[in-house]
Amino acid sequence: MNYPVVTGGAGFIGSALVRALLAQGAERVSVVDNFLSGKAENLAEVADRVEIHRADIREYNAIAPLLKGAPVVFHLAAIPSVPRSITEPVPSHESNIDGTFNVMRAAQEGGVGRVVYAASSSAYGDTEVLPKVETMAPNPKSPYALQKLVGEYYGSVFHSCYGLETVALRYFNVYGPRQDPSSPYSGVLSIFMTKLLERSAPIIFGDGEQSRDFTYVEDVAGLCIKAWKAPAATVSGKVYNAGNGGRFTLNEIWRTLCKIEGVQIEPQYGPDRAGDVKHSQADTTAAVRDLGHAPRFSFEDGLRRTLEWYRASLR
Repeated sequence: MNYPVVTGGAGFIGSALVRALLAQGAERVSVVDNFLSGKAENLAEVADRVEIHRADIREYNAIAPLLKGAPVVFHLAAIPSVPRSITEPVPSHESNIDGTFNVMRAAQEGGVGRVVYAASSSAYGDTEVLPKVETMAPNPKSPYALQKLVGEYYGSVFHSCYGLETVALRYFNVYGPRQDPSSPYSGVLSIFMTKLLERSAPIIFGDGEQSRDFTYVEDVAGLCIKAWKAPAATVSGKVYNAGNGGRFTLNEIWRTLCKIEGVQIEPQYGPDRAGDVKHSQADTTAAVRDLGHAPRFSFEDGLRRTLEWYRASLR
């Protein structure tokens, strides 16, 4: 196989990466997805240039032939939810740890050029120091955070022990079109968008003063490709923050969305969620230096583009 593979490629971030790869010249892209949360319609407009393989990363024999010989595997397949990992730890463990081991093993045994792994900023946990820098000691607060951290370590070990080129990108809060607001584990912005367009009040867990580094999905997809192309001697076996370097509270974001839409709706508040981190912000120095990270979308630009997509989809 001489074209890129994206595990979880029918998902919200994965499908954005598939479209970015095709836009940047890939002839075809191979998608490996079990469609637990991925959707075929996320790839509808590029379906003629995508090979879709319905397979589960927990099944080594199912995925190994699909990865063999690929120039790069972007490993995004996961059960990506802190709350779900707390209430349903077993499937999260099986997908996020066992599945990631299977991907690394299949990549190493199958001669894959490089694995770019979707890690998570949740690995930092709650630290007083902001922004979060890659040299900080991790302090995971949930099974999900620990699982994604183990995946980073597997990437590093497969590099040092077996010579597999790996790069881990710690995603912060990714938002944009195609994020599913209907799941109880959805990203907060997808829920905000639909509530705004329905003219109903969202429920904010906690006091709304928790802050996040929100990153537009197309900027994340672009950074994934840069992580593939960067010189091996510089980046192999390493971990990089994949954020924007900004920080916004949930209260600020809701007010901004109401201002964009020209409405005034007071949010409702609920109890804090278990495992949630209070503040998160990326130090992007290393990603800028080594990967050429250069986000194209400001937060408000991304909000406006995302809101328009939700408006069109709700029609």
